[in-house]
Amino acid sequence: MAVKDENSDQTLELFLKIGLDERTARNTIANNKVTANLTVVIQEAALNNGCDRIIGNLLYTVATKYPANALVHRPNLLEYVVSSKVKTPGQLEAAFTFLSNLASENFKRNEFEEACGIGVEVSVEEITQTVNEIFEENKAVILEQRYRTNVGELLGSVRKKHPWADPKIAKKLVDAKMYELLGERTAADDEKPSKKKEKKEKPAKVENKAVDGTHLQPSEEELNPFSIFPAPEDNIKAMFVDFGLAKERGGCCYLRYDDTNPEAEKKEYIHHIEEIVQWMGWKPFKITYTSDYFQDLYELAVELIRRGHAYVDHQTPEEIKEYREKKMNSPWRDRPIAESLKLFDDMKRGLIEEGKATLRMKQDMRSDNFNMYDLIAYRIKFTPHPHAGDKWCIYPSYDYSHCIVDSLENITHSLCTLEFETRRASYYWLLHVLDLYQPYVWEYSRLNVTNTVMSKRKLNYLVTNKYVDGWDDPRLMTLAGLRRRGVTSTAINAFVRGIGITRSDCSMIRLDRLEYHVREELNKTAPRVLVVLHPLKVVITNLESSSVMELDAKKWPDAQADDTSAFYKVPFSNVVYIERSDFRIKDSKDYYGLAPGKSVLLRYAFPIKCTDVILGDDNETVIEIRAEYDPSKKSKPKGVLHWVAEPYPGADPLKVEVRLFEKLFNSENPTELDNWFVDLNLDSKLVIPAAYAVPALRNAAVGDTFQFERLGYFTADKDSTAEKLVFNRTVTLKDTYCKGGK
Repeated sequence: MAVKDENSDQTLELFLKIGLDERTARNTIANNKVTANLTVVIQEAALNNGCDRIIGNLLYTVATKYPANALVHRPNLLEYVVSSKVKTPGQLEAAFTFLSNLASENFKRNEFEEACGIGVEVSVEEITQTVNEIFEENKAVILEQRYRTNVGELLGSVRKKHPWADPKIAKKLVDAKMYELLGERTAADDEKPSKKKEKKEKPAKVENKAVDGTHLQPSEEELNPFSIFPAPEDNIKAMFVDFGLAKERGGCCYLRYDDTNPEAEKKEYIHHIEEIVQWMGWKPFKITYTSDYFQDLYELAVELIRRGHAYVDHQTPEEIKEYREKKMNSPWRDRPIAESLKLFDDMKRGLIEEGKATLRMKQDMRSDNFNMYDLIAYRIKFTPHPHAGDKWCIYPSYDYSHCIVDSLENITHSLCTLEFETRRASYYWLLHVLDLYQPYVWEYSRLNVTNTVMSKRKLNYLVTNKYVDGWDDPRLMTLAGLRRRGVTSTAINAFVRGIGITRSDCSMIRLDRLEYHVREELNKTAPRVLVVLHPLKVVITNLESSSVMELDAKKWPDAQADDTSAFYKVPFSNVVYIERSDFRIKDSKDYYGLAPGKSVLLRYAFPIKCTDVILGDDNETVIEIRAEYDPSKKSKPKGVLHWVAEPYPGADPLKVEVRLFEKLFNSENPTELDNWFVDLNLDSKLVIPAAYAVPALRNAAVGDTFQFERLGYFTADKDSTAEKLVFNRTVTLKDTYCKGGK
């Protein structure tokens, strides 16, 4: 224990040297992860002997918010921080965004400096001039609202004009201008403003509502904000349950974005979600955003305080966690209602620093349900919102907003997975104390599939640590990954429909079951083509080298001879390529491939007989095979091989890249293991850079799916270029799933 105390003292001393106040430093040491990160960051910055507080605060932000997918570039960023070229929180946030998008690609200083405003100096005079202009533009409103004016909006306008300006200077100048224009704050400034619009009617009860509604379950907001798309388990099962149930019951389903965190919302994610929903065959009744209801949510929060069910709190996240674990009330829990109303108004108007206050619901700290321990309703974030703009500097939490917006939208059934079941008490508590209509909440088990992980946290770990190639890696059970692999939406819907809905959270669905539905569909829809993955050269000695025949090959097994659209042309020349695995030096009775002195049929072409084998210098490796073909087709060999020929003398066949995917994990249920990621199948992806294909495949477009005969079903990948096509194996031809179990 003495060693531990000594280490803690040294760490505390190190954190104090970089300008952290003692309270923040001690709270940081209580968090092992942040302590380790901050210590490494200080060492990388070579600041073990300390620095000024401004740089120290920036280092702390780097330690807690730096994007995990770009760690290789952290030393570059620290160089800019230490030299005070990156010196404001705004520049640091811009750096995080730039580096997160850059990931592990080459760092280009000029692009980084432009994105982060390096070298851009905004003088106090420039900020002052902008503040004066903004006040002049809004003078009438400010004089009318006086100290009820939303200062956050004014600061947002300054930030728009000068994104790299020092926010503290801007705040100081705005406050001074307010005082210059309005003078001392009066008692009237603290009075409740009169309502200018009629009070909204309560939503109609469910019995009076003709239209059913459900919603797409959102991700948990405490997770890494950039990992929210795609939400794997919800996308696959919940989408079918929500939209499917509404359709079956003659109702409708909303698609709502719970965009309560301004730092987490990205328009590309939103557009992608809408695209995925459409691809899955569903059409939302209406697309809404929680941010559409920010004003309603704010007014209801004020009402919640007035009714004595909410209070403004000043505890740090660490203190809140500690008090919850001990079931202790916050020291500010019983502060006067009028005091909380004033402080909440100050929060709204940008008068309180970020992290210094939250609005918490006054629930039940003695409850056995952790989700009743005075959950946070609002927090301060001086960050513009992609959908709501600069109007707000306080934002509601998911726990506060979700149930209220369900009620305001007259949702009849709010469906979610079982991990949200403990939140039901908070959901109904809030609607009850506000006298709002209460939708019906129902939870069901999430989808668990063998040999993979479905948890957002685990998937985010795989993505950010580069174990997979992004959220749309074809090995992942995300909708984006499945689509890229070539799995169709109809196959996914058939799979989920066959599973049904249960409240048993222990059920594990075999991956074979999904693959069965994929094969069932692709067998009917995917045209056949010839591709050789591992080519072995065969020279046909009794065919002229200048001779090239155009043969007919079937796109479909049941192609009718009079249907020309059911066939495609394949060249046949004196140089063909077969799979290396289809040849053996030693023959056997149960082997139907090619061997010395043995004949096989080249599919859609002619029988060939091996007459000679050319070996490499090691006298073992087969370099080339010599063979003769039977133009009369009188011989009837048992073995049938796929093949690809040179399209004309001396020209290689079409080269394509083929990616073969296996199960991502070796164990059926890797989540049961302590070190689940150690169970990763290191051979889950095999890239074949130079497979040979028939010319008919040359015009394949991204997303086109084919059956490579004898090999499996393959889909053209988005990495394809004009120079080289890339194909992902969707599924093998072999079906290991028992049809009786479908």
